[in-house]
Amino acid sequence: MLARRFLWIIASLIVLLLVAALAYRLFARDFMKAALVPSVAFEEAAAPPPGASYAEAQMWIARPDIAGNPALWTAEGFAPGGEARASVFFIHPTSYLDRSHWNAPLDHAESQQRARLFVRSQASAFNGVGAIWAPKYRQATFGAFLTSEADAQKALAFAYKDVLGAFEAFLLQAPADRPIILAAHSQGSLHLTRLLRERIAGQPEAERIAAAYVVGWPISVTADLGALGLPACDTAEQAGCVLSWQSFAEPAGAEMVTDVYDASSTADGTPRAGTNMLCVNPLTGVRNGDAPAAANLGTLVPNEALTEARLVPAAVPARCDERGFLLIGADEPDLGPYVLPGNNYHVYDYALFWANVRADAERRLATFLAR
Repeated sequence: MLARRFLWIIASLIVLLLVAALAYRLFARDFMKAALVPSVAFEEAAAPPPGASYAEAQMWIARPDIAGNPALWTAEGFAPGGEARASVFFIHPTSYLDRSHWNAPLDHAESQQRARLFVRSQASAFNGVGAIWAPKYRQATFGAFLTSEADAQKALAFAYKDVLGAFEAFLLQAPADRPIILAAHSQGSLHLTRLLRERIAGQPEAERIAAAYVVGWPISVTADLGALGLPACDTAEQAGCVLSWQSFAEPAGAEMVTDVYDASSTADGTPRAGTNMLCVNPLTGVRNGDAPAAANLGTLVPNEALTEARLVPAAVPARCDERGFLLIGADEPDLGPYVLPGNNYHVYDYALFWANVRADAERRLATFLAR
């Protein structure tokens, strides 16, 4: 009797787990909204400490003169470059998950620690070619991307003001005779598209840009690209151009992206519905390319404690599909617990191709300097 009761309990638990898993697959977005979208009204985040500005090192996660600079990390077998040939402006992705505020306070320890980890694993791909500048900013919380509430747009606009201020300070402090590489991920890439569109396009700074890595954010080829002031990177040797990709394993459930994308419009009101997204394959550097796993020079694979990463070559292939998503095949790698619903490898957009991004930046900078 006891054994039978135990088996019924186990069976019931299995059924509950299956139902929970199915509910999560069907209603993942609703669950995420309930857990992460702030229920408070938008208000401007606390100002930086008195006297703090982007002229000061305390407002940067990475800057050439910062001790313990996380952007100087490299995988085994690599080392930061010697004399910097370019200045890299990097905008980190969302690291603030709290729903008590729409924007992150700069003294929020947990989100700042996550931001340092992102700079370490993503911006480090560029330390072979230049000195990296990565600002702290009062980023919008993750929940701002899960709702169409007006407060979410206010939070994103508020975060952009910090990014713009940091970029202006970067231009004043970085050597004026060096090329610039722009790079970002996710929320950082959203702000980078606005920076390109509103501040850089048509300005003298545009002539200094060797490449712009707008990763983990959809760019409509027909509706968005023209306003950025730079063309797409069609070939691997091209400089002064834009790269973008969004990584999914197969089968890709990209509805969380396409539903929002197809319902959106550009700043001038042009609808994005049905338009293809820019996809430059990071394994080849070619727009809409297709490459086998053998072309992958190295994926960052974290250890169990997520405290270190080793570089694994030939880990995944990559191909751009007809809509503009980057697919890495069905044999997805185990990179940790942060794969999003729909086989979305968004968090790992840089880690999947770390060594190839490094080689790509080197190649495009060499082209730019040879002009």
